[in-house]
Amino acid sequence: MSKINEKKLLRIIDANFNRAKEGLRVCEDVCRFILDDGAKTRQFKALRHRLSEKVSVLSFGKLVDCRNIDGDVGKRSTAVELKRRNVSDIFYANSQRSKESLRVLEEFAKLINPRLGEDLKKIRYQIYALEKKVIAQIEKSVS
Repeated sequence: MSKINEKKLLRIIDANFNRAKEGLRVCEDVCRFILDDGAKTRQFKALRHRLSEKVSVLSFGKLVDCRNIDGDVGKRSTAVELKRRNVSDIFYANSQRSKESLRVLEEFAKLINPRLGEDLKKIRYQIYALEKKVIAQIEKSVS
């Protein structure tokens, strides 16, 4: 892999790693502060920490070094990102963000470390299962 390709690959991984962690943190905080659910809060926190542990094999220094905030053509928010009607919308948007980012991480990590791609896939599926439980809990609490 040439240097330019490696740098672009690491930019993709860095952006999606950050996006996934941010989304998981919002989900964690919904469980913690809105639902007062310690078990689900701990599950989201554990997923966030497991993600960091898995991605750490790529060297956080290298990831940050490849970051190009000023040159990022996709850093603006879209109109839909600015609209949230309730806690359910916030939770759902952030769980989607996390899963989508994990999918991107999974695909591009395979180019560097196929095992890492499989580990990220497992985390993504754990989010699917946890998301279902939390959405049911949110809907139950507002009805």
